[in-house]
Amino acid sequence: MNRAQITGMGIHVPARQIPNSYFNETLGEDVDTWLRENVNITTRYWCAEEESVADLCEAAAKKALTDANVSAAEIDLLIISTDTPEYVSPSTASVVQDRLGLKNAGTFDLNTACAGFVTAMDVAAKYISSDERYRHILVIGGYAMSKYLNKKDKKTVTLFADGAGAVVMSAEQGQSGWLTSDLRTEGQYNGWMGIYAGATNQPISEEVLVNHDHQLKFVHKFPKELNPKMWTEMAQDICKRLGKKPDDFDHFFITQLNFNSINETMDNLGVCREKAHMVMDKYGYTGSACIPMALEDAKASGKLKRGDLLMFIGSGGGLAFAAAAVQY
Repeated sequence: MNRAQITGMGIHVPARQIPNSYFNETLGEDVDTWLRENVNITTRYWCAEEESVADLCEAAAKKALTDANVSAAEIDLLIISTDTPEYVSPSTASVVQDRLGLKNAGTFDLNTACAGFVTAMDVAAKYISSDERYRHILVIGGYAMSKYLNKKDKKTVTLFADGAGAVVMSAEQGQSGWLTSDLRTEGQYNGWMGIYAGATNQPISEEVLVNHDHQLKFVHKFPKELNPKMWTEMAQDICKRLGKKPDDFDHFFITQLNFNSINETMDNLGVCREKAHMVMDKYGYTGSACIPMALEDAKASGKLKRGDLLMFIGSGGGLAFAAAAVQY
């Protein structure tokens, strides 16, 4: 049976860098100290006015194709995970397919918020294992949340950033590659955080614009134990399924929003914290792009080696969760 192996990766962020000091000035208070101490964010990148999520995805994809030594014509499927799409319709994937010249690739977008990239990889892996026609699939996590931020809302504007991460997943024989996954949703939290206007429930209107309902909002504060609890359970379930211990894994790539939640999860699993590679300090929170960005950063820093056992855990609005194990 073919297994999906990660054969190439690439990331891209906009040129515009926004340090914490920017918010000290625009909000008129010291937010830098809180950001450093509570979420370990020191800077982030935002799109320019003329940039959009398709631009980020296109740039990251080109790097991934080069890294994989795969041509555009060899890509059989393009999946883009994003909840900040180019348009409501058509799909962002159709835009990027055209720009990249992926003439043989089918396309679709996937939205499970910030759990989307791991979910999209899972979908790609199942295409590869179940249908021999799919040899190379391009998976992209794209995020341009700066376009949806209320610049006066310090709960959101200081955390969220823009970026894209892409991987090429290829069909290979053997025991390495995609091993198993776990998808879960706690749908009762669907109204707690999101962008609630701009689609069929609340079309754009003057009232929507006045109330900022077309922008990202935290409606309720999430229980702080929720992510570590779910992440721990999902990691343990995957380990049990594979007959592995958490410490058998060489790297953990977890949603990059709060380093305290990641550290708590690693402590729960009995694994040294250094195995969880983090990039929120230099990129901020990039949603569906954060996990591939952490993965590529680990590779660039020399930490990632062929044969390493990887655990991916993503979570996002909905609330959606996705975890997976990969032998790299």
